[in-house]
Amino acid sequence: MAATKKAVLGPLVGAVDQGTSSTRFLVFNSKTAELLSHHQVEIKQEFPREGWVEQDPKEILMSVYECIEKTCEKLEQLNIDISNIKAIGVSNQRETTVVWDKITGEPLYNAVVWLDLRTQSTVENLSKRIPGNNNFVKSKTGLPLSTYFSAVKVRWLLDNVRNVQKAVEEDRALFGTIDSWLIWCLTGGTNGGVHCTDVTNASRTMLFNIHSLEWDKELCEFFEIPMKILPNVRSSSEIYGLMKAGALEGVPISGCLGDQSAALVGQMCFRDGQAKNTYGTGCFLLCNTGRKCVFSEHGLLTTVAYKLGRDKPVYYALEGSVAIAGAVIRWLRDNLGIINSSDEIEKLAKEVGTSYGCYFVPAFSGLYAPYWEPSARGIICGLTQFTNKCHIAFAALEAVCFQTREILDAMNRDCGIPLSHLQVDGGMTNNKILMQLQADILYIPVVKPSMPETTALGAAMAAGAAEGVGVWSLEPEDLSAVTMERFEPQINAEESEIRYSTWKKAVMKSMGWVTTESSESGDPSIFCSLPLGFFIMSSMVMLIGARYISGNA
Repeated sequence: MAATKKAVLGPLVGAVDQGTSSTRFLVFNSKTAELLSHHQVEIKQEFPREGWVEQDPKEILMSVYECIEKTCEKLEQLNIDISNIKAIGVSNQRETTVVWDKITGEPLYNAVVWLDLRTQSTVENLSKRIPGNNNFVKSKTGLPLSTYFSAVKVRWLLDNVRNVQKAVEEDRALFGTIDSWLIWCLTGGTNGGVHCTDVTNASRTMLFNIHSLEWDKELCEFFEIPMKILPNVRSSSEIYGLMKAGALEGVPISGCLGDQSAALVGQMCFRDGQAKNTYGTGCFLLCNTGRKCVFSEHGLLTTVAYKLGRDKPVYYALEGSVAIAGAVIRWLRDNLGIINSSDEIEKLAKEVGTSYGCYFVPAFSGLYAPYWEPSARGIICGLTQFTNKCHIAFAALEAVCFQTREILDAMNRDCGIPLSHLQVDGGMTNNKILMQLQADILYIPVVKPSMPETTALGAAMAAGAAEGVGVWSLEPEDLSAVTMERFEPQINAEESEIRYSTWKKAVMKSMGWVTTESSESGDPSIFCSLPLGFFIMSSMVMLIGARYISGNA
């Protein structure tokens, strides 16, 4: 019997999208930007102490291999020849820190995730050494001194993990964010693996000078981090090395972007003033500021947006970062058990259509932009005996929208020209109630692409456009038109402002809940002093009571 003829689709490009909650591998047609197939694997998060968030680097790596293999199997079932995959791009959760042994290839400690708070005392001690009239850390990096970024995580590992200390002393240690770890492993690991990162990921370490585009000696000395462990910094679009194993062995890895920069590229925000908001584990609003660094006066970060080729110019962005967005849905599922799957949140919220005066501030890792307040913790307030799990679900979705409103307001003040609409992407944008709420709370239209996988698309575009690959044109006239879904505000401006001002009252009440000592002690008893600690206990009573009051528990 004759073999089935494979479909001819022209050059294809794959993208690894390694996020905080899951890993995916997606394959796109480089001529049409059509998504052909993908596979996803959820990633475990470990919480060994209060405020600590870790992941297993080897689990992350194996999830990438699994996603690649499964996606290739699906393409074969579709009669699509995987030999047409000409390049692979990598997009990753940023700031998350890995230190590994270059001789054995083994991680020396778990990955310390960007949400982790263990370094708060390190941050406070370091801040005392920065002159008030010369914040050289922020002027060089565009970042505030915060637990969020990689440098303080590396400093903690050097101070507290003997395996890391010993490996550095013996010149065996390599440091990298998740992109560096993956590229090193995928290109051979201990057998010639390439130790590199790109400018977007480097700009999130607090060790990288965003003006000179180099690791900064003064910053490395300030954080006492040896420069010999740092990866080589490359552009976001060039061939770094070849896949050394698996179904795609020999395919070049030629694109690398931190996830939020990848989404900016995938949304085709290539012009000064274009912006996008991504709804993932956190929520991240980026505005392209062109070839100039714009420093915020309203709590936003200045960061590298992309550099799409070794000889191409660097572009910058202003960023508003929200720590908890999709993570609040996962918390409702895993910690409170009021939903069995993340998709159920929309159904619960739809049942009531209101939070009934309940407000949720999910400051599980403190507050990021525009407050940068590490002492904040999550609160749910405005509860009555009528409140049930549906109202809490609705309040959780509203919280994501209110946090976006805060960073959008800051962005508008910094840029001087308010956005006329908001381009959105990310997994949460499939929730239509969330998108309508967002339009209502911002009081501007929200515009969503019909293919929401813009983070992976951006990584694929960078990979396909790389010199030596050249299968994806980034010229404006060659970019595929994208079908959009539009959500218009459906409430009046006065109601929108009242809800927003009440939210801001709740935010103020979330601050000042923990001290440095309690946040780092790891003593489980401190959780009972937090408002959500109390809420977890009292909510059980509330939900049982709600069964009799409203029948919705």
